[in-house]
Amino acid sequence: MAAAASSVLRCCLLATALMMLSAVGAEAITRQYLFEVQTTGVTRLCSTKSIVTVNGQYPGPTLFAREGDHVEVTVVNHSPYNMSIHWHGIRQLLSGWADGPSYITQCPIQPGGSYVYRFTITGQRGTLWWHAHISWLRATVHGPMVILPPAGVGYPFPAPHEEVPIMFGEWWNNDTEAVISQALQTGGGPNISDAYTLNGLPGPLYNCSSQDTFKLKVKPGKTYMLRLINAALNDELFFSIANHTLTVVDVDALYVKPFTVDTLIIAPGQTSNVLLTAKPTYPAASYYMLARPYTNTQGTFDNTTVAGVLEYEDPCPTAATAGKTVPIFSPTLPQINDTNAVSNFTAKLRSLASAEYPAAVPQQVDHRFFFTVGLGTHPCAVNGTCQGPNGSRFAASINNVSFVLPATALLQSHFAGKSNGVYASNFPYYPLHPFNYTGTPPNNTNVMNGTKVLVLPYGANVELVMQDTSILGAESHPLHLHGFNFFVVGQGFGNFDPVNDPAKFNLFDPVERNTVGVPAGGWVAIRFHADNPGMCVVHALSLGGAHELGLENGVACAGWQPS
Repeated sequence: MAAAASSVLRCCLLATALMMLSAVGAEAITRQYLFEVQTTGVTRLCSTKSIVTVNGQYPGPTLFAREGDHVEVTVVNHSPYNMSIHWHGIRQLLSGWADGPSYITQCPIQPGGSYVYRFTITGQRGTLWWHAHISWLRATVHGPMVILPPAGVGYPFPAPHEEVPIMFGEWWNNDTEAVISQALQTGGGPNISDAYTLNGLPGPLYNCSSQDTFKLKVKPGKTYMLRLINAALNDELFFSIANHTLTVVDVDALYVKPFTVDTLIIAPGQTSNVLLTAKPTYPAASYYMLARPYTNTQGTFDNTTVAGVLEYEDPCPTAATAGKTVPIFSPTLPQINDTNAVSNFTAKLRSLASAEYPAAVPQQVDHRFFFTVGLGTHPCAVNGTCQGPNGSRFAASINNVSFVLPATALLQSHFAGKSNGVYASNFPYYPLHPFNYTGTPPNNTNVMNGTKVLVLPYGANVELVMQDTSILGAESHPLHLHGFNFFVVGQGFGNFDPVNDPAKFNLFDPVERNTVGVPAGGWVAIRFHADNPGMCVVHALSLGGAHELGLENGVACAGWQPS
């Protein structure tokens, strides 16, 4: 229960932490943090279990910094599991050793070991997050990253009265490591979560959870910035607050042209800063903040709703109103499969594209790639019993290649010039066997295994089209690119048309981000400038597939392995 208390307390402490940062001079400084990974007993849904946490907190501690600061985080692993921490969205310019994905940029931190992550925050301000990047440990090992502009530089919108991180998550009554282990053994889909959470709390709509409810207290007439983070493992989420609107001003630590909505959509791994303006006078009411999944998958999913409560402070309480119960209103969320609502929201996202914050969209392209993303199958072992389609095993893939973790970290093998036998540099630019990606699936649904990388020359302008497939049913896939931001220049439904669709690309003010959802039964096109040497993984956050972009350059990333 201590974890629940700390979750609420951290929101109260955010204003204090921001004031402390504002007192720092304009020069960038080094900010040091200690993350002690440990097991902690936590009770949710009337069930107590041991989970892996950082510093005994769930969610974990908030990391505060300013744009330009150097950050050093010492991670000490007291847990029984291998561990690594990824700083989701941090560019890691020439600090690839600190990116965090196990077996890609580092060997994991073994139980009893430690590692110091060192990186500089360059050209980024807003909300990002950190999380475990091995197995399913990020279900509970995660926390916010609040990145403020340099001292003396304001927001390109009116400064809010207060800033509050809100992390969406998923809760399993069972051990999440046992859940994913069972799925890998049987080849079936993993068991769904038992609840969604707001800042680690499931809220009053779940059994035995009214005492575990996130509450946000506001003052009439004040504006609050909610730093939203989707830390759920598998699901995109609709979010709305009853009788209030939200103004989106930032996604993935990048400013956007402000727009106002009743409901927003946020995919796993994505962040968004939104402005909430409280009603001008005390309304004598409270309001539910609700989140539930968006999905059109044919498989099973957690079809439940998490609730927090927006409460107003009464500026003029009287004896008659003190302690009086007020009505609580609930928002109307879109239907769980409302793809039009998702499309309408994403179409409004545009880069700020101002003189101070330009949108440096690559106008010319040096390399074009086409990746199919989806689920296929692996044959079941001889005499085995598997729970995938027709007795097979589910297998996620990109361009029909399902990634196999290496025994040696890829960045280490590249840095040492000993990549032979560790990875192959022949990841396909396009599907080797084209088919009707969103139509009738091929008869053979098997995918190949491999540890393959795609090598890019340093400084290249890249266009990547990611196409969903309907081999085992179309579904949305959130894709995250480590080490880069990218511009979402186009998206659509059906099969990508390389002749006609590029003419519709937005090359003026497309939204810039680090995580994007590939539409169910559709495609998304991104462009980026390959200016960050190292090993940069691109992977689905809810699919399990992963592949690498290796950048060739005379300057290699430097660093060392965890001890």
